[in-house]
Amino acid sequence: MGLTIVLLVAAAAVVFGLVTGVRIVPQAKVMVVERLGKFHHVASSGLNILIPFMDSPRAMEMRAGNRFTRNTLVDLREQVMGFETVQVITHDNVNMEVGSVIYYQIIDPSRALYQVENLALAIEQLTMTNLRNVMGGLTLDQTLTSRETVNSKLRNVLDEATEKWGVKVTRVELREIEPPQAIKSAMAKQMTAERERRAEVTKAEGDKAAAILQAEGEKISRILRAEAERDAEIARAEGHKRAVMLEAEGKAEATRLTFEAIHTGRATPEVLALRYLETLQELGKGDNKMFVPYEATAALGTIATLKEVFAKDDAPAAAPDAARARPPAPSAATLSAQALARNAAAGATLPATRRVQPPPSEE
Repeated sequence: MGLTIVLLVAAAAVVFGLVTGVRIVPQAKVMVVERLGKFHHVASSGLNILIPFMDSPRAMEMRAGNRFTRNTLVDLREQVMGFETVQVITHDNVNMEVGSVIYYQIIDPSRALYQVENLALAIEQLTMTNLRNVMGGLTLDQTLTSRETVNSKLRNVLDEATEKWGVKVTRVELREIEPPQAIKSAMAKQMTAERERRAEVTKAEGDKAAAILQAEGEKISRILRAEAERDAEIARAEGHKRAVMLEAEGKAEATRLTFEAIHTGRATPEVLALRYLETLQELGKGDNKMFVPYEATAALGTIATLKEVFAKDDAPAAAPDAARARPPAPSAATLSAQALARNAAAGATLPATRRVQPPPSEE
């Protein structure tokens, strides 16, 4: 009976030892094992055997949501810890509420357990403190427009501080930034004014571009009109030139034909006298006329004769043969008789601006 009890006690101890000594650690988690109260080793993932009453796992206090829990398994995966909004003061003395999120990973479980009392609380307080320091060195505009700079500075500070704890801070993000309501109203008014300014600038640039295009269009239009008028003037001048040339050629051809007809037909003095009378009639068909008496032609002939006589007297008498060869000049009586004979059959009216010369006498 006594032996049976001993065996039962031994069996119970073995079972208890097996139950307490055999530990299975999940993947991506480890267990910090102490032997007789002193750090012994870190149990990795898989089956691990602990010596009963000598080896015991050390629990670590972690944060899950808004509460802290104790667990003997240490998670080696990247973890996220979010913080409530905290009051910060910027460099230009503006109070605002800032919320942040931190991502970290435990690299050395033994150091995370023995170098700091409460790892989760230490990370939380360190993040809030450094967040106030970083935000205090920036102005309001910088905090709103330079989130990446704030995240980088905060991550560097936290990573340096948590390195001795066996923790690696991988990322820090500002979740929200809430300025005071007065600042929000001022920012809204500033945004509205800025948008109105941009609208006015855009409208002014559009009006400027339209005015420039319109001026360029008018310039091109005037240039084209000037070129068209110039081409038209050139065309008209060339046409007028061509018409004058054709008219002159026609008159020249008519004169040539008339001259040839006269010389070919050998017109008599009577025919020439008749043409002379017809010409006088044509000259008399006008509004402005003056009347010249018949005797005026005789006087004109006398003057012409006297002029020729004086010219003969002034000339040297060295060429008698040439004087004899030249026909004698008509006398004044002869010219007067011929003029009276021709004017008797013609009209008496002559234009006021032309002088009528008698036809050349033929002797």
